[in-house]
Amino acid sequence: MWERLGYPRRALRLHAASVAIVERHGGEVPASHADLLTLPGVGAYTAAAVASFAFGGRHAVLDTNVRRVIARILGGTRYPAPALTAAETALAERLLPADPATAARWAVAVMELGALVCTARTPSCAACPVAGLCRWRLAGSPEHDGPPRRTQAYEGTDRRVRGLLLAALRAADGPLPLDVLAAAAPDEILRDPLQRARALDGLVADGLVEPLEEERFRLPA
Repeated sequence: MWERLGYPRRALRLHAASVAIVERHGGEVPASHADLLTLPGVGAYTAAAVASFAFGGRHAVLDTNVRRVIARILGGTRYPAPALTAAETALAERLLPADPATAARWAVAVMELGALVCTARTPSCAACPVAGLCRWRLAGSPEHDGPPRRTQAYEGTDRRVRGLLLAALRAADGPLPLDVLAAAAPDEILRDPLQRARALDGLVADGLVEPLEEERFRLPA
């Protein structure tokens, strides 16, 4: 069911979080930001998002879109810093309306503004409701002058190979021998036996693949 959602490790974290919710919270997702942070796989962003969007709490929800909006309107820069800083988080928290319910709606609104209007490459400044307050626009929309922005590669990466190996195991009726698993994709994709072995070892270490005797592998039972 998780096949096309990416990052299959998250499926394990979701399961582990579900178990923790049943064992610690009687099967109810906790509303407390602090309690959410104790769940497996839940970090600062997820905890803030759930506490805010699901329970109406007052929390700064800082995804890429929100960070970009704040960087442009208040910082006057096209893009935020590569990594989230404490100062950026503090600023976002100061911007939140005092009323928790209003703050939760505000968090959704800023996220949507970044996703639909204040986009990364071609922002629709003419349609922006706060264009008159945007320091970046008022400065003439200067280009990014910081370090080059990295794009996440996929083809040729261990992540790509991991996906191919998992797809082969999903399609199999039972455990697959290593030689069959190694032939799960065209040679040009799995041509590097070291990368293939590294990807398979990573899947085993993450609990996504179960090794059996005689060099056979299967999805966890």
